[in-house]
Amino acid sequence: MALEFKTRTQVVVEAIRSQILSGQIKAGEPLRQAALAEQLNVSRIPIREALLQLEAEGLVKFEPHKGATATEISPELIDELFELRALMEADLLARSIPLLTEDDFTRAAQTLEQLETALQSPDHADVWSALNTEFHSCLYKANRPQSIEIVGNLNKNADRYIRMHLQFAGGIKKASSEHQRLLDLCRKGDIKGACHELTSHILHAKDEIKQFLMKHASN
Repeated sequence: MALEFKTRTQVVVEAIRSQILSGQIKAGEPLRQAALAEQLNVSRIPIREALLQLEAEGLVKFEPHKGATATEISPELIDELFELRALMEADLLARSIPLLTEDDFTRAAQTLEQLETALQSPDHADVWSALNTEFHSCLYKANRPQSIEIVGNLNKNADRYIRMHLQFAGGIKKASSEHQRLLDLCRKGDIKGACHELTSHILHAKDEIKQFLMKHASN
């Protein structure tokens, strides 16, 4: 496998994104470019470029007279992100199922096994998130590049909430069985059943995340 070359900006993007998604950088916390540059041992140029990319992903917000901050967690945003995911991903899945091959199902099953192993380790949120995205991506084979790009961006924006679901809101208990049912329905060519399972999977996660946030907001 060829090694992936990463620019300095890409490395900085990943470092800051990881700190935001892990909670090391709190929602609403100012992102001081000078401090980040010193911490990551780079100039301010890749920091600025990274913050602009993270703004496009919905993790950073620029405000007049305040600069960049990590975006606040928003129940309204959760609704929008997950409902858009449900619509877009169900459409992609419906178009993809007739195109899926045995190799695709094998890769999805192998990813599911890796995800199952990772789900047993509470400290591996980064692995969960990447494998969760990889599993879903295995099933999206339709020639819809714009849709796939939009879904990718939606998943980046939803990533902090997906991690929250897996770590704190009970998602670990349900993710494995829901993924397996989805894969089985895709193997059978049951487009309607698979799309219903996928939509339920995404929207149930949304509801559980919102319940978790409401519970902790009231404490």
